[in-house]
Amino acid sequence: MGLLAFSAYRGAVDVAGSVALASVVGLVAGGAAGWLLAARRESGRVPASFDVDGVPSPNVPEGLGRLLAVLPGAAFVVGADNTVLRASAESATLGILLGSRVVIPEILTLVTAVRHDGVIREEDVELRRPPLGKGVVHARVRVAPLSPTAALVLVEDLSDAYRIDAVRRDFVANVSHELKTPVGALSLLAEAVQAASDDPEAVQRFSARMQIESQRLSNLVNDLIDLSRLQSHDPLRHPGPVEIDHLVSEAVDATKLLAHARDIEVVVAEPSGAVVLGDESQLVMALRNLLTNALAYSPPGTRVAVGTRRAGELVEISVTDQGIGIPVDEQSRIFERFYRVDPARSRLTGGTGLGLAIVKHVCVNHGGDCAVWSVEGAGSTFTLRLPLAAASDANALEGVHSS
Repeated sequence: MGLLAFSAYRGAVDVAGSVALASVVGLVAGGAAGWLLAARRESGRVPASFDVDGVPSPNVPEGLGRLLAVLPGAAFVVGADNTVLRASAESATLGILLGSRVVIPEILTLVTAVRHDGVIREEDVELRRPPLGKGVVHARVRVAPLSPTAALVLVEDLSDAYRIDAVRRDFVANVSHELKTPVGALSLLAEAVQAASDDPEAVQRFSARMQIESQRLSNLVNDLIDLSRLQSHDPLRHPGPVEIDHLVSEAVDATKLLAHARDIEVVVAEPSGAVVLGDESQLVMALRNLLTNALAYSPPGTRVAVGTRRAGELVEISVTDQGIGIPVDEQSRIFERFYRVDPARSRLTGGTGLGLAIVKHVCVNHGGDCAVWSVEGAGSTFTLRLPLAAASDANALEGVHSS
């Protein structure tokens, strides 16, 4: 599908979706308004019950709950004091609600405006993913009045559409920027081999260089694919329990050959017993990238340490090396795609400039972040910070995945 055709298609889908959802808003608003007015006649006030987990409430008719459950995205009713009267299950998974309260200021602003003038409003907002607020969920919020004091809120998650657009743009930019160098080098080396066909020593030298450049090209393509997958997949949509100790063991084992070749000892701290929710393969990829960097930028005969510890509601996984360190003025940019502190050394180590960008994406996608501490000549410490899984959530998901 061409770019113009794709844009036209997206526009048509958006218009059709708006019309359909507007119809649903009208249907729910009509039914819910009748319920609210009847409730006000009976009790003199809007019911203050809250039901987000499917447990019936005596003050809220079952019919309204069924209507909210079939609506796309998150749907809930907000009362006079901004207390949620009824909500669909997805309202909690997006991080919009905390108990019976709406925790997104932009949504409360829309609700207040609609309650003031009775006009249906629609707005695209960015919702920060708890607990650290590093990840962003793009959503379309629609608010419709049900009564002078109550409003219906529909939240449509647009993150997948934003993510697909970003993947397409970034992939095109990355390919045009980075693939030129190894492809151009391979072309020149092939010409050199042809020109030196009667010089076996030169042919050997040029062909060896071609192998290095082809491996670099392969690494770059693999990292681009990994980064694109990370941007197009949300690990918290269908998370699984991930044991941190097993995660560390997998990443250390994956870099064992590199550590042996570099004559660097990898030391692992005591087990933490911590569990997080997410995608194990993504988390292993992130920690493996940190270990690979630590091994590549450390001198032979040194140590790389991997430690884990609980810090409140988070678990911290740290990778500490005794390498060359990172200048202070460079540390704020090292997680950018293709940014290299020392381009010449990156060429020697075979780095693609995408490893730390991949680490950052994995952390943000899991509701965490990655921090760095470094001193030139003294080494670096990279720390992954991830939200711990509640014991009940981990046990429930373990049961689902094992059944």
